[in-house]
Order: sequence, then structure tokens, then C-alpha cells
Amino acid sequence: MSLRGLRMLLLAVPLPGLAAEPPVHEFTLDNGLKILVQEDHRAPAVVSQVWYKVGASNEYGGITGISHMLEHMMFKGTQKHPPGEFSRIIAANGGRENAFTGQDYTAYFQTLEASRLPISFELEADRMRNLKLVEAEFAKEHQVVLEERRLRTDDQPRAKMQEHFESVAYSNSPYRNPVVGWPDDVAGLTLDDLKHWYGRWYAPNNATLVVVGDVKPEEVLKQARKFFGPLKRSELPPVKPQTEVEQLGLRRLAVSVPAKLPHLVLGYKTPSLRTAADEADAYALEVAAGILDGGNSARFSSRLVRGQQIAAAAGAGYDLYARLANLFTLEGTPVQGKSLAELEAALLEEVRKLRDEPIAADELQRVKAQVLASHVYQLDSMFYQAMQLGTAETVGLSWRKVREYVDRVNAVTAEQVQAVARKYLVDERLTIAHLNPLPLPEGAPAPEDAAMGGGHVR
Repeated sequence: MSLRGLRMLLLAVPLPGLAAEPPVHEFTLDNGLKILVQEDHRAPAVVSQVWYKVGASNEYGGITGISHMLEHMMFKGTQKHPPGEFSRIIAANGGRENAFTGQDYTAYFQTLEASRLPISFELEADRMRNLKLVEAEFAKEHQVVLEERRLRTDDQPRAKMQEHFESVAYSNSPYRNPVVGWPDDVAGLTLDDLKHWYGRWYAPNNATLVVVGDVKPEEVLKQARKFFGPLKRSELPPVKPQTEVEQLGLRRLAVSVPAKLPHLVLGYKTPSLRTAADEADAYALEVAAGILDGGNSARFSSRLVRGQQIAAAAGAGYDLYARLANLFTLEGTPVQGKSLAELEAALLEEVRKLRDEPIAADELQRVKAQVLASHVYQLDSMFYQAMQLGTAETVGLSWRKVREYVDRVNAVTAEQVQAVARKYLVDERLTIAHLNPLPLPEGAPAPEDAAMGGGHVR
């Protein structure tokens, strides 16, 4: 499954009675494997995730999509466990497993009854260094990935638009390349390409093991040493800065494909937490996204959807935990009878108000409280807790940054939100894309109505 970055909109305010998050125990094996363990004894279950510090943003022209292709091949067996055996063993033990690829990482996970954690460790350690890459399995999975690209991007107008939008919004950042890869690059991937990529990046000193659940940290460490400890580390290549060049003016593009509805995407160049010169800017951008799209009381819902009734749907997004500078995005679909130009003007007017008009204290507090409910609900998931830790660690922050989140967002002021809007949400940093629907072939279903299943395809 390809994920376009994980948006963690976790705005929060103090809540009486909110229990402190349990401590994270950190270990590092002699071979460089980092281990993060968080106890959660509410149920006799455990989530285990292995995060590799390699994703689409590490790729270059000619091999885009290789991280995603290798993710598929990781289920195709080792000398010890033939193709299909990994999934069969997990299922036989009552577990679930899957994987995903993003711009900044590739991750593999299992959810099991707690006492079966060693089974996960044995299987993951085996394929970390002993993957058996053979032509027959590659040829079959190569076709699966090509079909996945067709179904999830080429035949989906909004996904197609998003792909073209990002390739225009970024000049030289690797984020301009799709996680699934460009069609010719994916079609041209070879088994030797995958062997090189696997040998280069899949090593204990390029990975983080995250375990959350009904476990004891010292026992997790003991089992990790047993299964992962013997693995040899690799000589990792240096990762180059890959800094996006300065944008020199507003950019526009139009995508015309068969589609049922028009759509609009706007993206402003903004720093992530990792790349911001002042971390306070990143947290203020996070709050700004919540003001625009933080629930039913947020501005887009109250003003554009219900108020002016110009948008059938509208949203805002910002990825705080990205490895590189990225985009603060706005998107929407106009209601019938309204044009993309009218919706664009309405979205830009809301951005102007962020820049020019101070945010009322009660609105700022309401936005934080609104998203706190979502934050607390998500923390009820062991999987989500592990995702937070793994993402922050893998993009080059520390898991400790996750624990700073509530206090840092609570410290954001209305003046800081206005300041970052004036600094970053300006035309010189903006790219605008319109999806202009072409007529659908007679009898064809609307692409937007097609089912979009999630998960690793195999």
C-alpha cells in the first residue's frame, strides 16, 4: 500500500483527568538496530512494526517506485520461509500483518496475541537480511504492482491530478515523484535493481523496531537480541540534503481527464518540523490547518460548505512529521452550479483572512479542544501509538518530539498563526491545480465511485 505521508493533526489542550502517556523504553543493539517499547496492558495483544529509513524520496530518475516494489517482494520468501509462508504463519497464530511505503519510509507490521511476539521477530529478522529475490516471483509481482498503479492512479482522476500537481509544485525535491513510481520507471524495474536496493537499505542500522502492547521492555529486548542481534550491519550511503529551490511565483496547471466531478488543489511551500528554522512555525501551521479544517465548527465546514454553500467538500492538510519541507494544502469540490474559479476565490479568501484578521481567543480554544477528542480517541489504538513513534524516529526527529506535541501546540498563539500565514501562505509559494472533467465513456461508471481497497496487494 502506498501512503502519501501520515498527517498527524493532533492539536490538543489540557484535559482534566487525561492520563499521562506511558513511558517509551529505548534500546540500541550492537548492530545499530534501534528498539522502542511502550507498554499498554489493556488487552493481551501486541503491535510490532519494523521501519526502514528508505522510501520514495530516496529514489532517483529511472527507478522511481522501487521502494514500493520491494515492499511487495518482501512477502515472497527466504531460504527458510518460502513464498506465502510469512503470511500463513501469522494467520495461523491469529494475527494480522501488512506493510506500507511512503515518501520517507517503508514499514512492516504485525498484530498478535502478546505471547506470540517472538514469532513476529523471527520472521522479520529473517527477511531483513535473507530475502530470496528470484525472477519467477518478481515477474508475477511486477504485474501486480503495474495493475495497482493503473487501478489506484491512472484510472482515478483525483489521484492522477494529485500526481501531476506534486510534479509541478516541487521543482527538485524528491517529493515530486509518486510513491508508486512513474509508469515507465515501474515498467522498467529489474530484479537486479531490487537486489541492489535491498542490499543497500535493508539492514539493522537503517531500521527501527517499535513494539507497543502487553509486554515487558526487558523481555522484548531479550527476544530482539536473540533474533535481530546476529544480523550484520551495512555501510549506509550518505543521504544528500535534497533541498527544494526557492519558488519564484505562482504556478498553475489544469488536468483534463474523464471524471464525474471537478476538483481543486492548492499547495503552499512550507517547512516541516524537521526543516523549520524555528520549530514554533511548524506548530503554528499545524494549528492553522485545524482552524480551516478541524471539524464541523472549522471555517471550511461552517463558511464554505454550510454557509456560502459553495463547496460540496473542502479540506486542509499539513504534514508536521515529514523528512523534507512539504506543502500546506487546501482542496475542494464545488457544489453543482458553482465553478472551480469561484471555489478557488473562496479558499483564497479564507487564507487572506488568516493573514489579515486576528483569530479570536474562543475560536482558537475551540479548535484545539475539537481536535483533542480525535487525539485521545486515536491514542486508544496500539497501532496508532506505534505509528507515531515510528514515523517521528524514521524521518530524523526523535520519538521524544511526539511527547512534546501537546505542550508545543498549546503554546501556539493567535499572533503566531497570523505570522506564519503571512510568511508562508502567499502567492510566491503557491501552486494551484484544477481538475476539469471530460465526458465519461458511455456506460462507464464514474471513477470516483470505484471501490478503493487498502492494504498490501499480493
